[in-house]
Amino acid sequence: MENLERILTEHPFLKGLDKKHIELIVGCASNVIFKAGDFIFREGESADSFYFIRHGRVLIETYVPQKGPIMIRSREEGEILGWSWLVPPYRWHFDARAVELTRAIALDGKCLREKCREDHDLGYEIMKRFAKIIAERLEATRLQLMDIYGNGTHK
Repeated sequence: MENLERILTEHPFLKGLDKKHIELIVGCASNVIFKAGDFIFREGESADSFYFIRHGRVLIETYVPQKGPIMIRSREEGEILGWSWLVPPYRWHFDARAVELTRAIALDGKCLREKCREDHDLGYEIMKRFAKIIAERLEATRLQLMDIYGNGTHK
């Protein structure tokens, strides 16, 4: 646990978080490893965790009939994977697949949601940090759509 505490304390996502909150988060954390080709989660499945990627690369994909899987984004070392655990109905919106050996710290979403219910200060900090991630990802999606569909002007 001490090692996970050190790793999480040093992660930019949790930077500046109170030590007591880090300790609560560590109680929901575990090390996980995914081999190349392993699905970390699948669209529609229950979203009950998120990941701090420590090593490796993960593709976020969606399946399009008659086209197959389409890559949306990738996540790499130092990044967070998954926010669906935070928003009801807690279902994944995409697939996530390791494209190489990937090591991560998994955070149990149910465990963390319960700790956030019990400690509203922790809940506020987690929500504030995930709101920033969600906003950044929405902006990245907007830019991606502009690349696909042009400059956004309507004729």
